[in-house]
Amino acid sequence: MVFAMMLIGAVTRLTESGLSMVEWRPLIGWIPPISDAEWQRVFDLYRQTSEYRIDNAGMLLDEFKSIFWWEFIHRLWGRAIGLVFGLPFLFFLVTRRIPQGYAKHLAILLFLGGLQGVIGWWMVKSGFVDRSDVSQYRLAVHLGMAFFILAYLLWLALGLLWPVPRDQKAAPRGVRRMGAWCHAVIFFTVMSGALVAGLNAGLLYNDWPLMGGSFVPADIAALSPGWLNMFENEGTVQFDHRMMAYLTLAVVTFTWVLSRRADLAPRARLSIDCLAGMAWIQAGLGISTLMLMVPLPLAVAHQAGAAISFCLSIWVMKEFRGAR
Repeated sequence: MVFAMMLIGAVTRLTESGLSMVEWRPLIGWIPPISDAEWQRVFDLYRQTSEYRIDNAGMLLDEFKSIFWWEFIHRLWGRAIGLVFGLPFLFFLVTRRIPQGYAKHLAILLFLGGLQGVIGWWMVKSGFVDRSDVSQYRLAVHLGMAFFILAYLLWLALGLLWPVPRDQKAAPRGVRRMGAWCHAVIFFTVMSGALVAGLNAGLLYNDWPLMGGSFVPADIAALSPGWLNMFENEGTVQFDHRMMAYLTLAVVTFTWVLSRRADLAPRARLSIDCLAGMAWIQAGLGISTLMLMVPLPLAVAHQAGAAISFCLSIWVMKEFRGAR
């Protein structure tokens, strides 16, 4: 469900639907507009936003509905995740069925899920003031928390459903370190991608491997002070994401080559094989998305590829650690 939430969020962002719901109603937000009067009320609220004035002036009610539904589904799915996680957790807690040591982790996850909802509204609010998009910084925080929750869930789930065999030896120290590096570079590549999405930077340079005819874009240092370019210059942000993608591919491929020479358990070898294959698939998805000017299906597939690569890197780390 969290993985699906990431894809729904990607569609919401790519269709510019995130600012269509001006109100945050945690208790009665399950119910969409039903009557014509209620649809007109929420549309009138949207027409007071800067996004409407800047980008969508003159939008009709039927056009508004098409973006409203994606944001509504995004929020509804978040509430559903809370119920699907929270109610069984309370039941297992009361009936004392939770394995020793897991209760605190599950409680933390429940808290993080609620916090993610607050972060999402904090992000949306940034788009209501003199701009037509949410803050790329807050978008990165929201996406980063989503990936953290996904990692936490997966780490616990692997321990419960598919634990490392008790007799499985740890990978050599150097290989274990490279597995951790794979996870780290994938995460920071994802975060750089959040800035690309927040600034719509993927629409600026759509040639590859060059950017506007050169390897380094001409506007890479257009802003002052210089550090702002890393976060607010569309060309620099896209360049940084490309460089992080190249680094990810290099680190994962190197780790795979290193693993071929190491004494690894079959499951550990399978995990790094899967990660290496996914890394190359993800690179192809990224290049295709860029050169075709971010078509919705490919862009969502690229987001899915990022989440799958991230999950596989967690599996690699767990297998490389051996039995604990």
